[in-house]
Amino acid sequence: MDSSAVHFMTVFMAFFAIMNPVANASLFIGLTQGDERRLRRTIALRSVLVAFAIVAVFAIGGRQIFSIFGITLPAFRIAGGLMIGAIGYHMLQGEASSMHQPSKEDAVQSNKAALDIAIAPLGIPVLAGPGTIATAMNFAAESTLLEITRVLSAFALMCIITFGAFMAGQSLTRLLGQNGIKVISRLMGLILAVIGVQMVIEGIRGAVAG
Repeated sequence: MDSSAVHFMTVFMAFFAIMNPVANASLFIGLTQGDERRLRRTIALRSVLVAFAIVAVFAIGGRQIFSIFGITLPAFRIAGGLMIGAIGYHMLQGEASSMHQPSKEDAVQSNKAALDIAIAPLGIPVLAGPGTIATAMNFAAESTLLEITRVLSAFALMCIITFGAFMAGQSLTRLLGQNGIKVISRLMGLILAVIGVQMVIEGIRGAVAG
């Protein structure tokens, strides 16, 4: 397998672990309970489109963002790695990370209009939360066209899978059960913790070399 394919698979697995479509499908069911299927489809589609737009902005403009705030790549990798590792740790403990869960205020606001759910809390922070954005910026840090294309392609594939999981959420929940969803969430947490540690190692290596 060549380096491009390895990079794509690494990015995709990082997105898969941090977005966890199976667990988020349960959240989607809770937020859209009582809505007709057509409205749920619209909410699901809008949420992944919002998430993709947000991640695309940060993946494409990552270098410019670094320059504006005077952030070095090693510093970002260390901070991003710690953040992603923390999310993975909470998932391993069977806890919900506050960085990827809607606040009480978000939930109240989202109940005012059904379609608002697609933006908050689903689009952000559930799908395009700090960990997802940090992952995208980290893997697209060099800002080459091929690198950014692979990151956005991996995230687009993840959005398609997430949309499918949202629409099949009730079937997935019945098939896996709550225990099955918990097991998957903890496995995703382990993967995230490892990815976070790897980011920190790369950041320290870059800082020392610099």
